[in-house]
Amino acid sequence: MQTSFTPEQLADPGIARANEILRACVHCGFCTATCPTYQVLGDELDSPRGRIYLIKDMLESGRPADAKTARHIDRCLSCLACMTTCPSGVHYMHLIDHARAHVERTFRRPWHERALRFVLAKLVPYPGRFRLALHAARIARPLARHLPDARLRAMLEMAPARLPRPSPNDRPQVFAAEGERRFRVALQIGCAQRALDTDINDATIRLLRRIGCEVVVPRGLGCCGALSHHMGRAGEAHVQAAANIRAYGAAGPLDAIILNTSGCGTTVKDYGHMFRDDPLAAEAAQVAGLACDVTEFLARAGLPAGAPKGLRVAYHAACSLQHGQQVKTAPKDLLRAAGFEVVEPPDSHLCCGSAGTYNLLQPGISAELKRRKVATLEATAPQVIAAGNIGCMLQIGSGTGLPVVHTVELLDWATGGPCPRALAKTP
Repeated sequence: MQTSFTPEQLADPGIARANEILRACVHCGFCTATCPTYQVLGDELDSPRGRIYLIKDMLESGRPADAKTARHIDRCLSCLACMTTCPSGVHYMHLIDHARAHVERTFRRPWHERALRFVLAKLVPYPGRFRLALHAARIARPLARHLPDARLRAMLEMAPARLPRPSPNDRPQVFAAEGERRFRVALQIGCAQRALDTDINDATIRLLRRIGCEVVVPRGLGCCGALSHHMGRAGEAHVQAAANIRAYGAAGPLDAIILNTSGCGTTVKDYGHMFRDDPLAAEAAQVAGLACDVTEFLARAGLPAGAPKGLRVAYHAACSLQHGQQVKTAPKDLLRAAGFEVVEPPDSHLCCGSAGTYNLLQPGISAELKRRKVATLEATAPQVIAAGNIGCMLQIGSGTGLPVVHTVELLDWATGGPCPRALAKTP
């Protein structure tokens, strides 16, 4: 794709990077075949290729974003299926992230949209606040059907029926390895996950210790910045990410930084790019280089022997894991090695519609993607659904009666841990 940025524009590192990405695009349209929003809406401007044209025009002209451009950019899930499909290596993630920041900086949304985004940015990344908000949502849920805004209804309906108590394992501390210490790793404990499902971190810690890991929960860890970053709130995202980078730096020598929420993993692995022009550039690149999904790490370190459970597991590949991090086979291979029968749904590359806060900001599109995903998963006749991302688990779980658990919970159970809570409740 030809571009016409001025030398003055290209002096901006963000514009320079956008120019590189735009020039890599050859208009082939392969991305439209795997774009979930294009599949649902059938609008070229709701495909990666269409959004690329809108972004190019917006950035080259140097104009503020308009309502049309903002609408189509907002509808992007950032599932990154287009990056897996693209034969030209277009780094769509960096382009859409830059575009979102430009929209957030130059476009004035209607007041109710600004208010909703502000509330999400100030609640979800903070476990204490988010937990209080979820308790309030549970109380107000009976009123949901009377609310005129579908986004407000979605916020109330997302509150789970049961909230776990805070886990003491999420406090800053060091867990000794069981037996000989083979690795020293840090665990990214997440933010929303700490309020929604404490079993995931607990299972991760047990499993890592079982394979000889000393597990460090560093002091000062918080949200990785993904949620704010994907809403275009770049300043907030960088503050949150910088705090984590410093926390990991103070944790001492590490063999790996373990992530069990793939949405966080995609962002942490991109810290080197996010901080490329920052004084923290070297530290950020080091953190990004150490970051790995828990299944990625376990595939290298190996699983301990266990007792096969023989369950039929439908594996849902979270977009941030399969497209954002290109971790595709490790979760399935580990589940099979642990004795589970693993099945995959058709169109496993397509998003479930969760995508961070997308299911709250774009509830209509999200609901249709959820319906399609649940139908394909249930068609495999599984006994349980496994996923590697809390957002996907909640999204799919709200549309099916099947138990939905994190992959690491099944691996922990198969190698000596307790039966996952969701499975223990099933008859």
